Amino acid sequence: MNIARIETFFVRPRWLFVRVETDDGLVGWGEPIVEGRAEAVASVVEALADRLIGTDASRIEDHWQVMTKGGFYRGGPVLSSAVAGIDQALWDLKGKALGVPVYELLGGAVRDKARVYTWIGGDSAQALAEDALRAKANGFDAVKCNGSAQLGPIETAGQVHRIVDQFTELRSAVGDDFDFAIDFHGRFSTAMARRVLPLLEPLFPLFVEETVLPEFSRDLAQVTAGTSIPIATGERLYSRWDYRDVLSTGIAVAQPDLSHAGGISEVRRIAAMAEAYDVALAPHCPLGPIALAASLQVDFASPNFLIQEQSLGIHYNEGNDLLDYLVDPAVFAFTDGYVQRPTGPGLGIDIDEAAVRKAAKDPHRWRNEIWRLKDGSFAEW
Repeated sequence: MNIARIETFFVRPRWLFVRVETDDGLVGWGEPIVEGRAEAVASVVEALADRLIGTDASRIEDHWQVMTKGGFYRGGPVLSSAVAGIDQALWDLKGKALGVPVYELLGGAVRDKARVYTWIGGDSAQALAEDALRAKANGFDAVKCNGSAQLGPIETAGQVHRIVDQFTELRSAVGDDFDFAIDFHGRFSTAMARRVLPLLEPLFPLFVEETVLPEFSRDLAQVTAGTSIPIATGERLYSRWDYRDVLSTGIAVAQPDLSHAGGISEVRRIAAMAEAYDVALAPHCPLGPIALAASLQVDFASPNFLIQEQSLGIHYNEGNDLLDYLVDPAVFAFTDGYVQRPTGPGLGIDIDEAAVRKAAKDPHRWRNEIWRLKDGSFAEW
């Protein structure tokens, strides 16, 4: 089962897929992507292919070691994401070759279904509450939303109150038997996090995500010590070494991204490291169906799994959505806030290759917005 061909496909709304084919005709799929930097990741996939073509596809760990370390210069989101997508595809191939889901190769399932949450938006507290109630009516019992727009290093009392008031209204609307998580996208300074988080404590958010930028991850102990709210982070950490200094800061939830943090191989290791620190796993995944399928394989094999992000209906998905490139969308049927354990071989999904090839003829060139503060200076998006 030697690797014969590696192809990448830019598919809307903002995804990059990789297809790995063996000399006996077996096909595995992965999703290597840095949102807004897809072209760079595709180039690295092409470079890595030079080492992979003609080699045994079943030697996943050896390939992972060579891809991450064999080029002398290591690390960073672009390389790690290219590795992640290829790694997903190799696990998909191995599972298909053996006729079992990937989680069986990771030690077997530890649960029958996985809890998922959905994204909501809203330009006002009322709109946010209405979107949450709509999600609740659609069967979800947990949502996530952004905590704010642009923020300065230390904001006014009015801005602080607006943040707290919108989530007070949200909690009032959904009741206490419904969870919401808040994503601040690194827009807080440490000082702002210490000021705002205690005010949110009476609302019992499931977790608050990325309160500060990843550059300040080592200083998260200052944030966690100042609040009882579970702190989540990790979508912009790309390896177990990145997590080494973070897991001991008192965070509650680790959020590695299966398309950024070295794929199934590395996220499985990060999950095990997190378990040793009493930290739960909630993989980051506002991406496409392959990334979600890979995430679920790790979720079903990880004892410390908490909840899974998924992108159906997310604001990024304009024109195309999570289920568009699947032969059978039912594999991602969300019922009462859960998704059932997939039973198909490999990643447990069938990619509609014809739809992917057709979409790739009209490739995206997605870029995130650039935000600025009132004084014209750069603001974290």
